[in-house]
Amino acid sequence: MGRLVTVVLITWNSAPYLRRCLDGLAGQTYRDLELIHVDNASTDESVARVRERFPDCKQIVNAGNRGFAAAANQAIRIAHGELIALCNPDAYLTSDYIAKIIDALDRAGEKFGSATGTLIRARGYDIEPTQEIDSMGMRMTRTGRHLDITKNEERRTDNEVFGVSGAAALYRRTFINDVTINDEYFDEDFFAYREDADVAWRGRLFGWRTLHVSEAIAYHVRTVTPERRRSLPAAINMHSVKNRFLLRLKNEGFYLALRNAPFELSRDLITIGAVLTIERSSLPALRWLWRNRRRILEKRRAIQRRRRVSDRALAEWFR
Repeated sequence: MGRLVTVVLITWNSAPYLRRCLDGLAGQTYRDLELIHVDNASTDESVARVRERFPDCKQIVNAGNRGFAAAANQAIRIAHGELIALCNPDAYLTSDYIAKIIDALDRAGEKFGSATGTLIRARGYDIEPTQEIDSMGMRMTRTGRHLDITKNEERRTDNEVFGVSGAAALYRRTFINDVTINDEYFDEDFFAYREDADVAWRGRLFGWRTLHVSEAIAYHVRTVTPERRRSLPAAINMHSVKNRFLLRLKNEGFYLALRNAPFELSRDLITIGAVLTIERSSLPALRWLWRNRRRILEKRRAIQRRRRVSDRALAEWFR
C-alpha cells in the first residue's frame, strides 16, 4: 500500500465519455486511490454512471454549474490524498499512468510540485487515440499566451515544463497547500479555462517546478481549440477573453510586463478590436474586469508579496 492518491473527476453533461474514462480509472495499476466526483448540475446520466461504476466514491452534486475551478476546489478541500490527480471526463488514463508519474516525481525531488504525462489527442465518445500529440505540458509565449507543448523541441529541457494541463494532471499536496490563496487552489474567478495556467504561473513564482513524464500515456478529446472558436458557445469565448487578461494581471511582474509589452500589447489590441466588432458577445469579459479591478488587485498583491522567484529568472520561460 503506497501513499493515497485522490482522483478528482468533474462532470457537466459528460455521460457519453464516462464509460471509457471510468474504465481507465478502474484499470490503474496504482491501487491506493480514492475517487471524488463533483457534478455541476448535469441533466444527463453523469451522476448515475459514476455511482454505478464506483459505488464507494465521494460524490458532490451541485445544484448549479459552479464551473471547473470551484468544483475542483470542493473536491480538494475534502480530499485525503497526499497527491491529487485531476482527470477530465473526456480523458482516458492508460493503466500505469498514475504509477509512472508518482515514480518519476519521487525521483525528481520535492521541488517538483506537479506533473503530467504525454497526452495523445483522441476523438469520439470512446476516446480513441489518434497519431497527434495533445499535450506534453504547458509553455508560455511573449504574447502572454499559454500553449500546449506538442513537439519535443518546444520543451526547455528533457523533462521540465512550465506547467501542466488540468486534463490529466498530478499535484503534490504540499504544492497545493503552498500556492492556495484565500482558500482557493484554483482561482474561482476563472470559472473555467486557463485556471491551470494560473496555478502553473503562481507555482513558478513561488519556486516550484513541473515535470513531464514522457512514458506515462493518456488520451484526451480536446473540444476547445482556437480554430473552433467561432463554433464554440458564447460563454466559453467570453471566459477565454476574461481569463487571458486575468492571468497576467495577477501574475506578471513589472519586468516581464515591460519585456513582453511589444508582443502582448499588439495581441491585446487585436483581441479588444475583435470583441468590439465581430465577437460582441464577449463584451461582458471587459466589463467584468473593470468592475472587479479591486478584487483582482488584492489577489495580485497577495501573490506578489509571497513570490520567491524574480521575473528575470522566469523570463527564459516566455519565448
